[in-house]
Amino acid sequence: MLRSLHLTDFVLVTEAEIDFSAGFSALTGETGAGKSILIDALGLVLGGRGDAGVIREGAAKTSIAAEFDVDANVAAFLSEHELDASDTVLLRRVIDREGRSKAFINGAAVPVTQLRALGDLLVDIHGQHAHQLLQKPAAQRSLLDAFGKLEPQVAEVAERWKTLRDARALLTRAQTEQASLDAERERLAWQLDELDRLAPQAGEWAEVESEHRRLSHAAGLIESASTALNALEESDEPIISRLDNLHSRLAAQLVHDARLQDAVDALEAAAIQAREAAHALSHYLNSSDLDPQRLEEIEQRLSALHGTARKLRVEPAALAEHWQAAREKMASLDAASNLPALQAAVDAAQKAFDAAAKKLSSERAKVARKLSAAATEAMQTLAMQGGRLEIALTAEDAGPNGTDAVEFLVAGHTGATPRPLGKVASGGELSRISLAIAVIASTANATPTLIFDEVDAGVGGAVAEVVGRLMRQLGADRQVLAVTHLPQVAARAHQQFKVEKFTVAGNTQSAIRSLSPADRVDEIARMLAGETVTATSKKHAKELLAAD
Repeated sequence: MLRSLHLTDFVLVTEAEIDFSAGFSALTGETGAGKSILIDALGLVLGGRGDAGVIREGAAKTSIAAEFDVDANVAAFLSEHELDASDTVLLRRVIDREGRSKAFINGAAVPVTQLRALGDLLVDIHGQHAHQLLQKPAAQRSLLDAFGKLEPQVAEVAERWKTLRDARALLTRAQTEQASLDAERERLAWQLDELDRLAPQAGEWAEVESEHRRLSHAAGLIESASTALNALEESDEPIISRLDNLHSRLAAQLVHDARLQDAVDALEAAAIQAREAAHALSHYLNSSDLDPQRLEEIEQRLSALHGTARKLRVEPAALAEHWQAAREKMASLDAASNLPALQAAVDAAQKAFDAAAKKLSSERAKVARKLSAAATEAMQTLAMQGGRLEIALTAEDAGPNGTDAVEFLVAGHTGATPRPLGKVASGGELSRISLAIAVIASTANATPTLIFDEVDAGVGGAVAEVVGRLMRQLGADRQVLAVTHLPQVAARAHQQFKVEKFTVAGNTQSAIRSLSPADRVDEIARMLAGETVTATSKKHAKELLAAD
């Protein structure tokens, strides 16, 4: 249930705080006062589209906040989206002069789409142009599906249709591109023949290049290592022996001059390092795998890798990656050119879609009978005695909504031939039929708050009294808010608000206030009599308000 609505700098409203109660609430006001401002504000805070045009002249931004009671569905939504939950939930929407929009749920910033999803659980709005929208076949089908709670079946049919459409597209592409696919397969087959024989490995080019550099310098490496080892240990005057001799001679002189200690230590260290170098060189020469035959093998491998890379116009280092990509592409082409398999996929998707669409059609037929009967019954109370609503389901080309064309046919009175809703002659009849359907659809909807924005347009007199009773009956177990110009409807409300327009310092503003019992008498009298309220109109107003 909607508890309160707070508006700041919205259209003509500087600031307003409106508290709502359970039952049926009516919103009234003079023509041009802006009775739909409240409905527009609710639409925005529930995730509707908005721009800078809704900001009051002279203000930098507008803010709308609405507080609702939390039921089981709303609590589940808040939990699923990890939002704070309590007995109430606060929705807020802010729009600035640049058209930027911000949305909040319980103080947490959320996408507008999330605000809209939550709004669908809280409020069901029937706009003043609902009767015009209802003339469209798509709207009639949507209303039928919503009344029967067929949304899951509709979603399944849409998914089956997408699968079928995609399967058909793959088959059509394969059929039309078969020649080019064959040419591509032939090109890939040649590449794969080369690559399969070569079998390049990831990182192989760098490893082979490195080994080739080492092996190609084998003679020079061995000669340099041997010369160094010979100079250190095996020449006529080995470096190690000379260092040892120098070290011994200087060490013997330390007793005469200790300042030679640094030189003695340096010679000792040099001799040690020379021996370590000789050991490393000896190990290198003894363990070397510098094999001329291996060099020949490496050169052949380098030539093969480089030659294949040149043919395929890729870098040698990328051959392994190119090989894998070619295999994957070939597998894809094999699948794409497998016409029997693609046709089988289309057949399977068609079968699944047909089954889902047939089931949906059967359910729609059942729901159509229920909605027709309920709407026909409601029409009898709206000065359309003998009138009836029929819902025709005919086959149409398959699509995401199934295979059903839905058309509402109406007979306005006894003996009349049902005709398409859009061809009903009387605008008043169209409004009443729309209202009857809206009321029936609302009873099948679990949304706790229902809003009717001048859906009573085009009716009056005794029919207006019936509309008022319908609104009050709906308000017995739901919260109902109706914007109305009919005193008979407003009088049946449990609570009444009035929108007033006034001028302050040359600026037009609107205000919304809750009416006391005495104020309601005056407002109902104004609605009855117009600008001049008389004692008679006040008396009539009191009678309307006192009626059960």
